[in-house]
Amino acid sequence: MTTALPAPPTHPPLFDDDFSRGLDPERWVAHYLPHWTTPDRSEARYALSRAGLQLRIDADQLDWRPEDAPLRVSNIQTGSFSGPVGSTIGTHRHRDDGLTVRTETPSRLLWAPTSGRVDITVSASRDPDCMLAAWFVGTEHLSAADAGEICVFEIDASAIGDSTTARTGIKAHSDPRLTSDMSEVTLPFDASRPHTWTAIWGDGETVIGVEGKVIKRMPQAPASPMFLLIDLFEIGPPSGAYPKSATVHRVRAWDGGVS
Repeated sequence: MTTALPAPPTHPPLFDDDFSRGLDPERWVAHYLPHWTTPDRSEARYALSRAGLQLRIDADQLDWRPEDAPLRVSNIQTGSFSGPVGSTIGTHRHRDDGLTVRTETPSRLLWAPTSGRVDITVSASRDPDCMLAAWFVGTEHLSAADAGEICVFEIDASAIGDSTTARTGIKAHSDPRLTSDMSEVTLPFDASRPHTWTAIWGDGETVIGVEGKVIKRMPQAPASPMFLLIDLFEIGPPSGAYPKSATVHRVRAWDGGVS
């Protein structure tokens, strides 16, 4: 039996953005983990429309880091943190082979919840080699151990059809309090059409759902501050027609844990 998600709280969300007024710099940093690379490589390409924020990969876009090429990304995130240039201090240390800060970024905790609920409405990309994803990642501004991640979803363009395969769960990274627990799930719809993902976490439990139904429940939850990242990747050498794109229609969030 499929379990229904709890209804959203009746009180107004503390975070509600449909991008109708543009990309708000008091809510979003339009760079992908900018401290590990340089601004010309981390800056998001995007366009605004009545439908929301269209993340884009353009033909002239640079790889995010030469060491991670081929990989291009346009991302928005709800804050930033790093140590000084040359240090190994910063949000989301994605590799452990000499990664160092290239661009010192200010500590900006625009929105860094420790628990709550988020509803993210998106249309994924069907462009070749693309992936649309949404993650909460530990800010690490208090401790390097605060590195855990809630992977709300990862959707590969190649996995979209009349039904869609997506990945979801928790990635421990270097947080000793968490255990990685990722799953592939089959969604009974075409994820390139608008649909809503939900993550509810707190009090030692994380629930992830889509279109009002629970798809994964885990008896663990990060308890440290986390930034929300929503990103479109092109993974592979440039190919096909540009721009490649996906749309973020709306993000709403409330305080509090699992109910």
